[in-house]
Amino acid sequence: MRRPLQAPHGEPQRAGGHDRLRVFLSAGEPSGDHHAAALLKAIRGLRPDAEFVGLGGPQLAAAGCELVADLTSLAVMWFLRVLLNIHRFVDLARQAERSFLDNRPDVLVMVDFPGFHWWLAWRARRHGIPVVFYCPPQIWAWASWRSRKMRRLVDHVLAALPFEQEWFAARGISSSLVGHPFFDELIARRDCNEASAEEAVPESLSEGPLVLVLPGSRGQEIEANLGTLLTAAERVQQRCPHARPVIGALHAKHATRIQEELDRRGMKLPIEIGKTRQLIGRATAALAVSGSVSLELLAARVPTVIVYRVSGFAYVVQSWFRHARFITLVNLLAVEKPVGKACGQWLPPREVSPADPEAVYPEYLCVQDPAQQMAEHVSEWLEDEQLHRSVVTRLEEVAATVSHGGSAERAAEAVVEIAMRPVSLPHLRLAAGNEQAA
Repeated sequence: MRRPLQAPHGEPQRAGGHDRLRVFLSAGEPSGDHHAAALLKAIRGLRPDAEFVGLGGPQLAAAGCELVADLTSLAVMWFLRVLLNIHRFVDLARQAERSFLDNRPDVLVMVDFPGFHWWLAWRARRHGIPVVFYCPPQIWAWASWRSRKMRRLVDHVLAALPFEQEWFAARGISSSLVGHPFFDELIARRDCNEASAEEAVPESLSEGPLVLVLPGSRGQEIEANLGTLLTAAERVQQRCPHARPVIGALHAKHATRIQEELDRRGMKLPIEIGKTRQLIGRATAALAVSGSVSLELLAARVPTVIVYRVSGFAYVVQSWFRHARFITLVNLLAVEKPVGKACGQWLPPREVSPADPEAVYPEYLCVQDPAQQMAEHVSEWLEDEQLHRSVVTRLEEVAATVSHGGSAERAAEAVVEIAMRPVSLPHLRLAAGNEQAA
């Protein structure tokens, strides 16, 4: 049994009680694995002597983290799948806690993946280990009541977005703004020579304005939205014959599904696999499913219409829980008050509601098919150069506030500073109490 953590002469001490910096990293999604790996490298740049252990995936392991287990293999979305795998999550949490006891870290850094990470944070806190959340869950959008849990279990939040940091701070949660790690990745890409990749995009797509169709990165997103996107693209081409719609597919499996739908409709549109970045760089406008790709479209200043279709039941349920004014990050960054009260509805709307005029990217979270409205936005941008330029100008204004690199470096500085702090008295009392109870 471990002895209770005690400070010499009554003074607080570091959580680990050792000379070398020891960091426990945890990431549950592939994107989180990528961000955690970048953070590890940034911490190592500040502290070459740092030791890393944690839960993550192949990228975190390749960066030099000793993995307790591969958490990314359990990345699940649906409630039923979570229930079916809950015993595995419990086992991982126990393995992590054993690591806390056997090789006590100075700090626990969690990246997104809130469901599991609440459990992990609770275990770290009861052993007096400081807890930091990097790329925190968007509780400001869907679950504002969880701010109490965040305040209780997390010592510091490293926020990616300006309004996000303000939201946490207003609720008494220690937070600092480090920026979105996506822009670190984007700048790193720009620093690399990608000429060969860009040449792989057919030159025929440069014959007219390229309208990029992005149906999403998950199978269920494609099934729900592909029909709407193809109808919108077809109507754009009918109104603007000089336009060149092209579909960006993540991989061959998605491309096969998209081609099946094109054949069923008798449509002929080119599908480019794995070339989304290059296509975004050439696009004049885009039709896209809501997701993180909106940040890449923002970085390239591409006017875009966003869609996310749901069932009537799902629409009603989300209306009671969603506090974010928009579903698209770019729109949330573009308005003064992006978060407010949920506007619950008992019945889904019977027709497509107009897009909010304050949105820089017209967006449609809806039950009915908004293909006609989406096509009108894109067609107007293609026909009216001044209107297209006005959207680009707004995107430039938004990008100027958020499109900066250095997120991993700023996060690393904060993590090292927190890890090197003496453990506060509440942490000491909590740790000692739990050790004695054990």
